[in-house]
Amino acid sequence: MTKTQENLRGWIAGRVPQDWFAQAPDVIVDRDEIQIVGTLAVPTLPDSASEAERESASAGAAKAFREATREQRIEIARELERAHERKVAWSVRVGDYVETFTQAAVPVMTRLRQKDRLVLDTLVAGGVARSRADALAWCVRLVGQHEGDWLAELREAMTAVDAARAKGPSV
Repeated sequence: MTKTQENLRGWIAGRVPQDWFAQAPDVIVDRDEIQIVGTLAVPTLPDSASEAERESASAGAAKAFREATREQRIEIARELERAHERKVAWSVRVGDYVETFTQAAVPVMTRLRQKDRLVLDTLVAGGVARSRADALAWCVRLVGQHEGDWLAELREAMTAVDAARAKGPSV
């Protein structure tokens, strides 16, 4: 975890009301956005409840949290956005159900050779995506789903490199 993430996580843990989440929220940071992910208690249902009932109950809990905390979340987000010049998104996790509120969609410039553009165009022509941008986002999500362990290992390695740099001489 970078120093920025540590500082943000600490500030958010102190700023967010303690009764909102079952544990300290996770904080995900990139150059453009700060995402705060809080865990809510799973609604109590009878043992005989179906998977559909459980998912609907979790979605209802997420909706209730979103509505009940809207004004305070906006106030906290504005403070963070001014201090860190990044957009703020909120997510809640209820068991296996995750819902994100107002996440930023940030344009990313890329250069692709014809072979790669043809892949995107095939996805568009096949109705998988509405545009090249949607097709590229679809490809990124697909890699994220299928290479999760590898990406986690890569992120851990980058954290170790950041830690080593921090211990080195200042320039």
